[in-house]
Amino acid sequence: MSLSHAQHLELLNHSVSELKDDIQVSFEFFPPGTEKAEASLWEALDRLVPLAPRFVSVTYGHSEEGRERTHKVIKQIGERTGLTAAPHLTCIDTPEAELRQIARDYWQNGIRHIVALRGDKQPGRQYTNYYASDLVRILREEGDFDISVAAYPEVHPEAKSAQADLLALRKKVEAGANRAITQFFFDVESYLRFRDRCVSAGIDVEIVPGILPVSNFETLKRFADLTNVAVPSWLAQRFAGLENDPTTRSLVGASIAIDQVRVLRKEGVKEFHFYTLNRAEQSYAICHTLGVRPQLAKAC
Repeated sequence: MSLSHAQHLELLNHSVSELKDDIQVSFEFFPPGTEKAEASLWEALDRLVPLAPRFVSVTYGHSEEGRERTHKVIKQIGERTGLTAAPHLTCIDTPEAELRQIARDYWQNGIRHIVALRGDKQPGRQYTNYYASDLVRILREEGDFDISVAAYPEVHPEAKSAQADLLALRKKVEAGANRAITQFFFDVESYLRFRDRCVSAGIDVEIVPGILPVSNFETLKRFADLTNVAVPSWLAQRFAGLENDPTTRSLVGASIAIDQVRVLRKEGVKEFHFYTLNRAEQSYAICHTLGVRPQLAKAC
């Protein structure tokens, strides 16, 4: 027997009401390099601030200029929005003394949350022997920071094996990390299997899924190639024929992310980290659909 429109609506509302309870969200941005990009960043932030995210993070550039932009934006976010702003900090090409100075500067400026990463190797640069676990240790010695680290459900591109990658995550947690945020993924089962393996390995922090709402499939493929993320064939099919249709691409990308989050929530996940690429439309729509709205932000 087919359901009436009213019955469909009741089921949808019930589903959404189940999902909104206790959900927490956070958003990632990158530091702008131009005045136009800076305007886009603040426009996105202004749109997402009313959702009361747990924190917003800002990525870390490889150049000294890029790093300074991160420092500047982080301080501005705190001053202009009152949100908890979490800078990314890498250690692969930064001496320990400089890392400690950066940590002290953040602490003195009231910044308590840091996303601690090893960082990617760049051609022609000198590198330290530090790993993210070393950076977590340094941060713990400098202050009582709230520390997030990275996790890779589909294995870090440089890891010798999935088990070695898991042990690296455990070292970061043992050094004092408070949570792990995953690389983006599209196979929900890969996240769920990874979460189970973390539990088996004694990793007892929250494994927050990183969600990338796709708006440009070609850009996604470049990201995926760099990060060892599998792009399933069904995803390519969803975006086929939309090369010159950005509006529909955005709608399709938001729909895919909504499906991901709904499944994950039913599997007990209560916290989600959105890679915004400095755009608010998709992330805001996903949060709205799941019940994370301005008037409900305190309850979420």
